[in-house]
Amino acid sequence: MEKKISFQPMMESRPIREIAYEVLKHAIITGEIPAGERIVETDYADRLHISRTPLREALRKLERDGLVEYMLRRGVVVRAFTIDDVEEIYTIRNALEMLTLPSIIERATDEDIASLRERLRVMDGLVAAGNIEELSPLARAFHTELTAISGLNRILRVIEGQDEYIKRFSAMSIRQENRLNESHAEHHKLVDLIEAKDLEGFTALMSHHIEESKRNCLNALMEQQAQHAMQNT
Repeated sequence: MEKKISFQPMMESRPIREIAYEVLKHAIITGEIPAGERIVETDYADRLHISRTPLREALRKLERDGLVEYMLRRGVVVRAFTIDDVEEIYTIRNALEMLTLPSIIERATDEDIASLRERLRVMDGLVAAGNIEELSPLARAFHTELTAISGLNRILRVIEGQDEYIKRFSAMSIRQENRLNESHAEHHKLVDLIEAKDLEGFTALMSHHIEESKRNCLNALMEQQAQHAMQNT
């Protein structure tokens, strides 16, 4: 069955190659185009309603990102995420997030804290119900709102560039049931520490929280790879 990929170049003012790049990048990161899939130029140019030239340019950029690779006799193939990929992406994201913490403590208002607590109230019910599908994007939205309080727009833009990766990986991490309740309790404690203006406590807990998220994601990925290896033996 042919995959449906949303692409409306006439509604965008950016170059077509950039739109094609963003559309394909999103589809690869979310798994809409799975690892191992061949991206045949004629096929994807037709699906995206573009010529092959901007598609080639988009594919070259995706290759630089490490999302696709050119393989002998196969052409362009979507790469599977490796342990090193996940570790590097999380390390970058976590280091940037830690840079925002002093500004969050300094700038957080009563309204900010109330908004974060309202997010957590909604998440409470999903945690209790074990509703991972709805909880995962809300957990990411909580962290996005938290870092936005810092007002450090240059750092926030770089963090945003990693968000699509983190959204997919956090869904893997949050499925680790032994960590779910603990992680959510830490979300509540983080807001308490912001309200108390406790930078030292906030920094220590956030460092633990995001490193545990990375560890759980790596564990989930290793389990997936082990299961895949067993199925192919």
